[in-house]
Amino acid sequence: MRIDRKQAISENLLYLLVWTAILLVPVLNSKMMAEPHVSLENILIAWQQIAPYLVIFLIHNGIIAPRFMLTHRYALYVTIDLALIAGVFWLVDLYEQLFVPALPAAGADEQLAGTLRRASFSNLQLYWNVILGFFMTGANTGIKLMYQSIRDEQEMEALKRQNLQAEMDYLKYQINPHFFMNTLNNIHALIDIDPEQSKRAVIELSKMMRHVLYDSGRERVPLAQELQFLENYIGLMRLRYTDNVEIGTSYPEPPAGATLPPLILIVFVENAFKHGISYNRPSFVRVELGWSSGRLEARFDNSRHDAPGEPPRSGQGIGLENVRKRLDLLYGARNYTLRIDDRDPAVYSVRLSIPMDHAPLPCH
Repeated sequence: MRIDRKQAISENLLYLLVWTAILLVPVLNSKMMAEPHVSLENILIAWQQIAPYLVIFLIHNGIIAPRFMLTHRYALYVTIDLALIAGVFWLVDLYEQLFVPALPAAGADEQLAGTLRRASFSNLQLYWNVILGFFMTGANTGIKLMYQSIRDEQEMEALKRQNLQAEMDYLKYQINPHFFMNTLNNIHALIDIDPEQSKRAVIELSKMMRHVLYDSGRERVPLAQELQFLENYIGLMRLRYTDNVEIGTSYPEPPAGATLPPLILIVFVENAFKHGISYNRPSFVRVELGWSSGRLEARFDNSRHDAPGEPPRSGQGIGLENVRKRLDLLYGARNYTLRIDDRDPAVYSVRLSIPMDHAPLPCH
């Protein structure tokens, strides 16, 4: 994954910088001893003593930590790590005993011996080297765990965003069949009333289908385009219902560049027609939209026709439940307002306030 590559590059760059600084220490140490020229011999001696630590680091960082520490086999990790450190320094000690002559300790050569010791990065006993090596591998482990934690967190965030997007897509496309089922039922009823108008209704439906098929997959759509979709739907409803149904819309010219998630408003309009129309009593559906301070303010009112003794219907079908979930996922609970007022036995009212600008998915 791209996250793993970026973190691996960042981690390896950190190691490169640290080891570059370590390898520069003997050079700086040689300069600080006020020698007229940098002693290449002393630097090579120091690098020779640094080499065992570098070997331990490379083996630990490339093999031991990934295979044992990061796979949570801690006891085996500690055992192998200590065996590696002790084994490397035992081999170094054996090499020095067999092949490196003892340093002179007296006379004129005593100054040379002191110089070589001062130029060395470390001149410790075997057990101190083991302790220092274990400390170094522990620091390496801490860094690897830190980067592993960062990778896990980033992968979880990416997975969370993918799940949120998948859930929104599921909710959105769950609305579409619900919407078309109702619309096709309307056209079916219209065929018996006025075949000519039913043909016009099919044309209006084809326009709406074009919007759903080509634009509903986008994260945001222009507000003007979504309003045109609403007008097509309302025009379809006007063909179906008689003059006993009052259908009113009110909204000013949409601001340029304003966008919103697709198929958000249609759910409320469809819900108003579904629950607000009666064939034997006067009914109404009113849609009022406005925009101020970068927000869309919408109100959807419809008449209520609850039977005597029947508990009031909430009017919240699958579409309205899904749109509430979509709003939660898109904006978070604090960035939008959805209020449903059913206290009036004659009017069911929904008020919605959402941002019109682009709103990224929240990370909860």
